[in-house]
Amino acid sequence: MMAQFLEIKQGYPDALLFYRMGDFYELFFDDAVAAAEALDIALTKRGKHLGKDIPMCGVPVHAAEGYLLTLIRKGFRVAVCEQMENPAEAKKRGAKSVVRRDVVRLVTPGTLTEESLLDARRHNFLAAFTQVRDEGALAWVDISTGAFRVMPCSAMRLSPELARLAPREVVLPDHILPDLDGIVTESGASPTPLGQAAFDSAGSEKRLKELYEVGSLDAFGTFTRAEVGAMGAIVEYLEITQKGKLPLLRPPVRELSHGTMQIDAATRRNLELTHAMSGGREGSLLSVVDRTVTAGGGRLLERRLSSPSRNLDEIHSRLETVSFLVEQGRMAEDLRSALRKTPDMDRALSRLGLERGGPRDLAAIRSGLGAAIELSEQLANAEALPERLMQAGEQLIGHDELLTLLDEALVAEPPLLARDGGFIAPGYHEELDEARQLRDEGRGVIAGMQAEYAAQTGVSSLKVKHNNVLGYFIETTATHADKMLNPPLSETFIHRQTTANAVRFTTVPLSEMETKIHNAGSRALEIEKRLYSTLTGTILGRAAHIADTARALSEIDLAAGFSDLARAEGWCAPEVDDSRMFEISGGRHPVVETALRKTGEPFIANDCTLSNGNDHAHIWLLTGPNMAGKSTFLRQNALIALLAQTGSFVPAKSAHIGLVSQLFSRVGASDDLARGRSTFMVEMVETAAILNQADDRALVILDEIGRGTATYDGLSIAWATLEHLHETNKSRALFATHYHEMTQLADKLTGVENATIAVKEWEGEVIFLHEVRKGAADRSYGVQVAKLAGLPASVVARANVVLEALEKGEREGSGAKAMIDDLPLFAATPPAPPPTNAEPSKVEEALQDVLPDSLTPREALNLVYELRGLLKD
Repeated sequence: MMAQFLEIKQGYPDALLFYRMGDFYELFFDDAVAAAEALDIALTKRGKHLGKDIPMCGVPVHAAEGYLLTLIRKGFRVAVCEQMENPAEAKKRGAKSVVRRDVVRLVTPGTLTEESLLDARRHNFLAAFTQVRDEGALAWVDISTGAFRVMPCSAMRLSPELARLAPREVVLPDHILPDLDGIVTESGASPTPLGQAAFDSAGSEKRLKELYEVGSLDAFGTFTRAEVGAMGAIVEYLEITQKGKLPLLRPPVRELSHGTMQIDAATRRNLELTHAMSGGREGSLLSVVDRTVTAGGGRLLERRLSSPSRNLDEIHSRLETVSFLVEQGRMAEDLRSALRKTPDMDRALSRLGLERGGPRDLAAIRSGLGAAIELSEQLANAEALPERLMQAGEQLIGHDELLTLLDEALVAEPPLLARDGGFIAPGYHEELDEARQLRDEGRGVIAGMQAEYAAQTGVSSLKVKHNNVLGYFIETTATHADKMLNPPLSETFIHRQTTANAVRFTTVPLSEMETKIHNAGSRALEIEKRLYSTLTGTILGRAAHIADTARALSEIDLAAGFSDLARAEGWCAPEVDDSRMFEISGGRHPVVETALRKTGEPFIANDCTLSNGNDHAHIWLLTGPNMAGKSTFLRQNALIALLAQTGSFVPAKSAHIGLVSQLFSRVGASDDLARGRSTFMVEMVETAAILNQADDRALVILDEIGRGTATYDGLSIAWATLEHLHETNKSRALFATHYHEMTQLADKLTGVENATIAVKEWEGEVIFLHEVRKGAADRSYGVQVAKLAGLPASVVARANVVLEALEKGEREGSGAKAMIDDLPLFAATPPAPPPTNAEPSKVEEALQDVLPDSLTPREALNLVYELRGLLKD
């Protein structure tokens, strides 16, 4: 056995080998050591190899999926090795023959299909990248849904595209893996090398033709050699990992980079589109706008948010559909009610295609098609449907025959596994019903035979029993056995066994009935398995149509979800056109507003105008203190643009947005110690990417450029950056800064306008109004913010002294050293006096003993009048 393990393991040196032994998957040698540590399970030993103990650990087969998920998340790959024959068959070759085993599947991060291993609302992409001379291409597939896409992509564009797709695994030619390993790993994906032959365009084209059974790929579009190579490598990798059982892949769709808004990895991270800074979904834009009720709709929403469209016709079509459902609120709710009954047909189809499905996947197709018919009827009864909904409605019909078949064939709630049986409905198959009747009524038949034998022998205590050794047998006490051992009864009753307290017999009819009953159960199960295969084949024969229906359901779900969001939150329909307009009235940050609502605080809405006309600037230079809301204001305008081109209503009173080609965000401070980058270096790298790539249709938000270095260095960098955005990039931009000197640029650059976040000072305290107004801030209020943060009173007092001296020196023109020399030493500064308790006011005294919960409405009103009188006194 161990020789067999080592032989199989040689073919999968980079994977843990799950070696099937009965009801367990067992691991040996280094695999066992690694798995035991990763899974936190016991490490034992089994036998010896070269004189040393063999480490071993194991996991139960029935619980293997949970262990697989843990291993995949920790970066392991797992080769699943199954028994390919029964132990009885192996014994026929000799008593010491080893059961034949082979790897049936290689489990990797990008090839998961099990429901328990996947996030239902997220795609699980496997990607492949290759280059042919100066031409690059990126292909990606989700084998759990069949989605298959490809696009031209240079090595320079690989990082932002991986950030957009967030694949779990990226296959690369082994010779370029070292150059791109860092980019892939940084995106959160697992890099996997594959031989260059897998990416060869000629071999790849042949594999693709065989997969789709076509003579030419022209029916799918025109692809470059690199694109064909990337797609072919994915097919090759799937053949390797799935051991020849290819999933149901839809025809490949070619995407173009200019078809979607370009968003780099840093911007996605800063704007928290699909993941919050903390790493989870909670607190992201996706978590706030997701009102979808199906898994497919949730995945479509994430795709749209990650890839907002730049096609005006597509954007207008999406917005038109949402507007219709906003106006038809009752209809939208009816659609959502029907959609809630819709299971994940895409993933059920994929599991059936890979022979990893079960009766519940058949039932999922049945339920999904049933919901589709209900939705189609609702759409058919509506008037003036938008074209997008009409097209979706057409994809929902045409399944009547299949639905009738599944309704008749399946029980209401099938079991998980086909091998358990019990999923075919009674009355569907006559032979199956007969086998089940004999299987289920066998006890009654045996009871009848027992009564017959008791009457025949005159032994009322006679019993017909069963065990695994004798099967069915007749048992009586030794006292009554003599009758049955002697003629004439001995001719009917055949002696089987004598025990200390009883004698056991059988009869020819009892043996025959035992055979029938025994065979009935296995025959019924065999018939059900055969029917399962037939039903699965029928479904797979209509897989393309079912997939189109699933896609239509997701489209309807997303539009209905957006309409529900717009109605509930009071969002408006944006006007999106081909101009350079950017006018937002009463804009709000959807995530911050949701968070504030939980605390009962209102969100202060603000306007933003970045139009490039004669009367308006296309760059706002935003000044004001920390904590006042500058970063929120910057982000909310970026998110409004992104939501509009996603096809959603937006959180504003009104919005007019000229098409945004690229979205760039440089907000917040962070370092990258693993790559040797300081906070300032990260800031400069991100800023450089913006200035080198942004075009005149881009929207750029920049916050505190240059703050990570010396004051004058930082001011110089920020100044030059703003000039470059204005003169060279000509982008629409929001530029927040603490360098008040930069406000002078509004007088020199025609496209720059000053704006500030309003604050109010009251009794030495600063109150943030969170209102954006035209004009420049006169100070930063940094010391006040430090006080709010809880710095010791002595530190705040000292900071005020230093600030006053520095500002005085700047006004008088003295040098920084002279200003510092004039300051008294901190040690000589007396500590701030402890706060004194002021005498309580008359109002405070009147309220001291009041218990609000015990007041009646009349008493509360009288108290208000009483307090008012005290204030006048």
